[in-house]
Amino acid sequence: MDTTIGIHIVAAVSAMGLGIAVLAMPKGTPRHKLMGRTWVVLMAVVAIGSFSIKTLDGDSFSPIHVLSVITLVSMTYSIYMIRRGNRRAHVAAMIGCFIGAVVAGAFTLHPDRIIGGFFFGG
Repeated sequence: MDTTIGIHIVAAVSAMGLGIAVLAMPKGTPRHKLMGRTWVVLMAVVAIGSFSIKTLDGDSFSPIHVLSVITLVSMTYSIYMIRRGNRRAHVAAMIGCFIGAVVAGAFTLHPDRIIGGFFFGG
């Protein structure tokens, strides 16, 4: 397995676990802020790293990469909103990012994708 894909998988799995914890914990606490910032860093690694992963056909861009762009924009927007005091917009954008990550993760498990092929022998 390529190192880039390995880092991508580790960051994505870590972000999923951490994201669930952040969503379940009390909001606005120092712990929430620290874990939230860590989640954003992990998601940035996942999203940015995805642009260097080619499809099994050798294509450098696939429709799933649109979710990476949306994730980066949504996280930036969410951080901007919480710094402006707009909690509602922050929450909506972060939940949207998490749902997008779950959707992207589900798509990567298709046997025709690199990660799906790794796990399911496609």
